[in-house]
Amino acid sequence: MSFPWAEQYTPKHPLMQWVDEKLPLPRLVYNAVGAGYPVPRNLNYFWNFGVLAGLALVIQIVTGVVMAMHYGANTLVAFGTVEQTMRDVNAGWLMRYAHANGASFFFIVVYLHIFRGLYFGSYKAPREMVWLLGLVIFLLMMATAFMGYVLPWGQMSYWGAKVITGLFGAIPVVGEPIQTWLLGGFAPGNASLNRFFSLHFLLPFVIAAVVILHIWALHIPGSSNPTGVEVKGPQDTVPFHPYYTAKDGFGAGVFLILFAILLFFAPNFLGHPDNYIEANPLSTPAHIVPEWYFWPFYAILRAFTVDFFFIPAKLLGVLAMFASILLLFFLPWLDTSPVRSGSYRPTFKKFFWILILDVLILGYCGGAPAEEPYVMISQVAAAYYFAHFLIVLPLISRFEKPLPLPNSITEAVLAKHGHADGEAAAVPAE
Repeated sequence: MSFPWAEQYTPKHPLMQWVDEKLPLPRLVYNAVGAGYPVPRNLNYFWNFGVLAGLALVIQIVTGVVMAMHYGANTLVAFGTVEQTMRDVNAGWLMRYAHANGASFFFIVVYLHIFRGLYFGSYKAPREMVWLLGLVIFLLMMATAFMGYVLPWGQMSYWGAKVITGLFGAIPVVGEPIQTWLLGGFAPGNASLNRFFSLHFLLPFVIAAVVILHIWALHIPGSSNPTGVEVKGPQDTVPFHPYYTAKDGFGAGVFLILFAILLFFAPNFLGHPDNYIEANPLSTPAHIVPEWYFWPFYAILRAFTVDFFFIPAKLLGVLAMFASILLLFFLPWLDTSPVRSGSYRPTFKKFFWILILDVLILGYCGGAPAEEPYVMISQVAAAYYFAHFLIVLPLISRFEKPLPLPNSITEAVLAKHGHADGEAAAVPAE
């Protein structure tokens, strides 16, 4: 969707006029991320994380392609080729560390992007499809990250693959055949490594395709904003370029500085030391854990320790882990409040921060050993996670009394800066 007051693309140079007539790609870019795309004027820095996620995806694809040029998808040489890339390939250490830490930064900005959407109600109508496509991207990221973690063929790579694919074995009747089919055998081996490498190389490009759909779906209703009030007129918007390209550029600079600090001064901080030991099927690590960004879901998986009638605890854990993500697909219909932004929902805001704390507790327990008190804490935290979305949120939507909303985005901006409600807004010159 383009607002009626959006600036139109009018090429002046004869060459650009010819290109626009034959292949209007500059017009598409202009209307998507240029001055032809009006955006709410009150977006804060929490709206930077979508662009930063795109930047992280580009970093992962570029470094991943370079790494693939030197990788051997064979159990006899996989560990050695990664080490050779680190030691003998020019700037190979930089590519490897940038790829490994880039995955962590990718998940950091995506988690912030998701929780921004949760707080400001970005999943509500008319942006349900934007939210659903975003969750599809998240699922694809998780699959890509898991398969990428297997490729270095260290101890955590092997045993992580063994444990995670073993989850499918909990499914009655068809579970074990599915597990064998996924691995290409009864344990992780050459077949597993080959197919994981192939899919790990392919899926980032699938993610990029879904990102395009995600942005396309966003452009139909337009961007949300911190007030949750829809755009009423040209006074509520500014052109995306130069206002938000400059703002996103600043955010990208901060992101790259933090990324460089980790990359050059603590490249192994977010990794596991056992993955520098070559995979050994005969030696089980004392404490098998996935990468840190899977810890909350791993805690939910391990929270089920007792069989429920005829349902094994392992199957309950698997179902709960997948349900914790699939639950988010129904969020636009679980939260029925007409008010979008948490800034105008005092009760919702309190429970939102409880949810943040709950997820952090789940993450801590997921990275801890599977022993008390961590198991009991993760059980309580997992119970609240599901209760928050299935019980608390619907009740808040029904009984909460929200604060008065501003009549327009411009009114909220002027009130924030101490202007009278009736004072005219300064509209940027186009």
